[in-house]
Amino acid sequence: MDTATQAPSVAHFLPALVPFPMAAVEVGLLGELIEAVKIEASIRGHVLPSDPVRIATAEVHVDSLVVVAILCVVEPIVGFELPESVVRAGGYVSVDSALRQLLPRIEEEWMKRKGTKP
Repeated sequence: MDTATQAPSVAHFLPALVPFPMAAVEVGLLGELIEAVKIEASIRGHVLPSDPVRIATAEVHVDSLVVVAILCVVEPIVGFELPESVVRAGGYVSVDSALRQLLPRIEEEWMKRKGTKP
């Protein structure tokens, strides 16, 4: 039997496992969270550090409803709608704390739907 007439292997029928796009999700979330914190600070008259790294570690309240709205930035990256349940009720005390909690939960949703860990 030549290769043109061979039956496809079992692997041909299995879906390709795609690794979780951690870096892209983190960059997307980080940028949007920092922007949201800057907007909130300007409304409230709070002064933030100018350095994004310092903003991410600053103790600032990050509202959970704002974070739910920010999830839409990540959805095109992961390829599906994220449930609001990935966001902790009550919000976060910093951008970093939000990222530390969100990334594993988003990855868990990814694993349920799409693929594997890198």
